[in-house]
Amino acid sequence: MKNTLFAAAAAAALFVSAPAFAQDASNIDWYGNLGYSFYDTDIGDAQLGAVQGRIGARFHPNFGIEGEAAFGVQDDDVAGVNVELDHSVAIYGVGFLPVSDNFDLLARVGYGSTKVSAGSFSDSDDSLNYGVGAQWSWDQSNAIRGDYTRFDGDSAEADVWSVSYVRKF
Repeated sequence: MKNTLFAAAAAAALFVSAPAFAQDASNIDWYGNLGYSFYDTDIGDAQLGAVQGRIGARFHPNFGIEGEAAFGVQDDDVAGVNVELDHSVAIYGVGFLPVSDNFDLLARVGYGSTKVSAGSFSDSDDSLNYGVGAQWSWDQSNAIRGDYTRFDGDSAEADVWSVSYVRKF
């Protein structure tokens, strides 16, 4: 079921952004994010923290793609066992809804892989990720973004809340 959902999400992201690939590369708006993510997991209700970074390309005012990587910085103890986020990586298709010149709403869907350790046990989980957010720009190059993403994994789920600084190139 997860593979079918992932294939559908990937096909939708490619279909939506396909016209953008025909554009001149100079029309692509590149950006990078650096921020903090809070993971509320169903792994013994562990709450984890991570530093996350994103690199994205906005091919059209309403569509783009982005890659994301996060590394754990805050562990949690669950029933005497230390639970920690080793890393998380994902790729997303992103839809933007410009509300004003400096404020966008966004939605994203993608595929990710997350590795978590609990005591001496370590495992990776693939997931369908989807979420929403908002971004406010105070000038042409700088913005702040807040978003929520649901990681719907094969063996675990997480609600991820993120706040990040955005630099547009």
